[in-house]
Amino acid sequence: MSKTKRITLGITAGALALGAGLGVTSVASATTTPTPTPSATSSADATTPPQGHGRPGGHGPDRGQLAADLAAKLGVDEAKVTDALKAFREANRPTTPPTEGTEGTKPDRTAQEAALAKSLAAALGIDESKVTAALEEIRTAAQEERAAALKTRLDKAVTDGKLTQAEADAVTKAVEAGVIGGGGR
Repeated sequence: MSKTKRITLGITAGALALGAGLGVTSVASATTTPTPTPSATSSADATTPPQGHGRPGGHGPDRGQLAADLAAKLGVDEAKVTDALKAFREANRPTTPPTEGTEGTKPDRTAQEAALAKSLAAALGIDESKVTAALEEIRTAAQEERAAALKTRLDKAVTDGKLTQAEADAVTKAVEAGVIGGGGR
């Protein structure tokens, strides 16, 4: 492979990894910043994005959509879920800024998700296993959507002649293996 192709592949893989990495966010970390909900109406309300659409830029579900999806899966009022998510975010907001040398350290995702499920179960009066299953379904659907979007982008890059099929397959394999983008969960 020529040096130019290797550089192009490296830059393309880096850009795709960045995009995929930003898209692979956990449900718990997606609930760290409150987003106002205009109303407690159904998810079909015009102010809420359609099912499966995330925040602008494709970085995971927006908080309103997460509340709507959880409410639908758990059979509870969306406003109650929104309030429970907000309470969880506020209770788990860091009290101190990161110390030098710890900027790259990420919290334990499994522990965050377990804490979120426990908090939501208590706030909503629902069995914790049911909340955990709903969160897992939502996360799995989001991962499948991101994988499909990546495949579409890679297919277009191959069609446009920016990548060979072998290069696109290598990027897909790297994402699935968790080497880049963290998609191999």
